[in-house]
Amino acid sequence: MMGTIALTSVAWAEQPLFVAYPPDGHETTSAQIFLIGTAPASGEVTVNGVAIDRSPAGHFAPSLPLQVGDNLFTLNYQNQVVTLHVKRLAEITAAPTDGFAPDSLTPDTDIARLPSEPICFGAIAPPNAQVSVTLNQQTISLLPQPSTSTLPPNSAVLTLENQPAPTSAQSYQGCIAGETWNDSRVSNATGDALSRRTRLDLGYPQFNLTLDGKTATEQGKGKVEILSPATLAVVEVIAEAGTARTGASTDYSRLTPLPKGTRAAVTAQEGEWLRLDYGGWIKASETQVIPNAVLPQTLIRSVSASQAGDWTEIAFPLQAPVPLSVQQGDRTFTLTLYNTTAQTDIIALGPDPAIARLDWQQSAPGQVQYTFQFKSDQPWGYKLRYEGTTLILSLKHPPRQSDRRQPLSGIRILLDPGHGGPEDLGSRGPTGYPEKDVALILSNLVRDRLIAQGATVYMTREGDIDLYPNDRVNLINQMEPTIAISLHYNALPDSGDARNTRGVGTFWYDTQAHSLAAALHDTLVTRLDRPSYGIFWDNLALTRPTVAPAVLLELGFMINPEEFEWITNPQEQEKLAEAIADGVTQWVDQNTEN
Repeated sequence: MMGTIALTSVAWAEQPLFVAYPPDGHETTSAQIFLIGTAPASGEVTVNGVAIDRSPAGHFAPSLPLQVGDNLFTLNYQNQVVTLHVKRLAEITAAPTDGFAPDSLTPDTDIARLPSEPICFGAIAPPNAQVSVTLNQQTISLLPQPSTSTLPPNSAVLTLENQPAPTSAQSYQGCIAGETWNDSRVSNATGDALSRRTRLDLGYPQFNLTLDGKTATEQGKGKVEILSPATLAVVEVIAEAGTARTGASTDYSRLTPLPKGTRAAVTAQEGEWLRLDYGGWIKASETQVIPNAVLPQTLIRSVSASQAGDWTEIAFPLQAPVPLSVQQGDRTFTLTLYNTTAQTDIIALGPDPAIARLDWQQSAPGQVQYTFQFKSDQPWGYKLRYEGTTLILSLKHPPRQSDRRQPLSGIRILLDPGHGGPEDLGSRGPTGYPEKDVALILSNLVRDRLIAQGATVYMTREGDIDLYPNDRVNLINQMEPTIAISLHYNALPDSGDARNTRGVGTFWYDTQAHSLAAALHDTLVTRLDRPSYGIFWDNLALTRPTVAPAVLLELGFMINPEEFEWITNPQEQEKLAEAIADGVTQWVDQNTEN
């Protein structure tokens, strides 16, 4: 009886005509928008005079086309009316006809390069124009380029819209070698003489365009400098884990985080981003300059290991804390040290709960690679830190079940109910019911079942409180659980099909979490006969912790009318919690020793 009352109050709420999304005045670049809402189940709801489909409970989620500019939607149910204004922004501006396209000149921020590297300039301008750049009294021609395509955002893969789109705008590009300015004396933009050993300031480029006898000029936003290889700045990472990336913005992919204390020379700069000598980019704010330091390089000789609680700690004594990277396989863990040369004749690695063997090689000049072979197919976590100039790699031991009568005895599980607090509702269903509430209800149900199986369970939140993603990540790193599971419910970008998209989605990042993600996904889809939205490798804050296998579950779409009814059904919540707990129990049993 209690379940029926809860179901009625959430999924079958007989409330007036209501639109949960989009808000009035919403702006988007999408060519369509879905309207998520509800009205009493009997009767008809129309949008701009056309009746729309609804679920048995009265919910709706039609996708409607948008014209560029203002769009008005009028929803009617009996004598009730809701009006919505949605503005579609033009995603791509028209090709220019008489000058440079706005914000098309590159570089668009201050840059610094080594003399051996090309310095490239770009612009979007009308076809058949003559385009050039003047920099430090030199002129570089920018030539028209073949047509190219624009790439959609990463999130487009979630709506199967991740195909490149051709662009009609005419781009012009040209490059010149940085060493062109590496003369014994070069004048900077102010006319001062600079010596060979100084960072050369070439000033701001001036872009020139000639078309139909008319000439236009525009100063670039980015100043250009040439670095001297003999006087490269050396920086030290001051963040606990420096965020290294493949390029100079947060749009670029993450690399292995650099432990606090890592030192490297700066070989390029773009705005607030520094390129370190091993190739990764990092924000300048996560580093500090070490005065008078030269390129950090080190020898490595002996390597030793010891056990510390549930971890094996491998010590790599170095002369300087150099950059590193990690690559994981099913039964391997590879650590690469940069700016490092081996003088190794002996390694101390005795019998170990996790490690079967350690191999190493000088894989390239200045790179030493260590590959650990694991005893089991399932890696359980790792940590990296510098103690002075010694790198400490910690590898987690496989857990052991302490009581055969309780399959999760000795297993520590962290559950993270998604969202929370007055400002972070998460996605909302047609009635306005927030994701944060149902995520907490389900997490409590899962917790109780895991405890009944003998697990020790931690919760990132037990009430309706605000927690930033980094707060949740910090809890995982502090508690070092056996596994971590973040529980969520899904939504879509405006271009998605809310009416017809449903199912369980599972997300992982580190290799050690893949088998857990796949096992839980298979259990939920098969046992509950739910649609599969898919298994995704995804760079999410809650999937990135390395101290334990960490996965994020999106257990259904709040914005899908029928699936929302399943999500908020108390009996179905019980079944879902049971399936998650059973999936965890089965996976742990298959990957641990009794």
